[in-house]
Amino acid sequence: MTETDRCPCGSREPFAACCGPLLDGAPAPTAERLMRSRYTAFALGRTAHLLRTWDPATRPASLELEPGVVWRGLRVVDTWAGGPDDDAGVVEFRAAYRDADGAALLAERSRFVRRGNDWYVGPAEVSVAVRRAPAPPPRSRR
Repeated sequence: MTETDRCPCGSREPFAACCGPLLDGAPAPTAERLMRSRYTAFALGRTAHLLRTWDPATRPASLELEPGVVWRGLRVVDTWAGGPDDDAGVVEFRAAYRDADGAALLAERSRFVRRGNDWYVGPAEVSVAVRRAPAPPPRSRR
């Protein structure tokens, strides 16, 4: 990904002006920006950012992403608090992806907490993966 490519998070901003600096260690100003950067990290396979921004109380020792998953799009549904002057927030989002089993949609409402200048993702309140049914085979015309 080049610095001028659009950011995978769906902001329509160039990667270098959006999630790029956060993936390189800059603090996120809001819970939503952290969530968008985490989506970008999943899309680009940047596990160091995912681990660094996970609440230490629930963070795993290591993280391996599933091979073959392609993240297709992100939509922020709603946010509660999580602004520059808040210490906590919730972000609800939908993330479309494709894996070996086909297309799916992750629907999640995640909690975020800020400690000092850094936001961290905590446990999800709700996380549901919805698998899309495969299309029926085309009918042959006789």
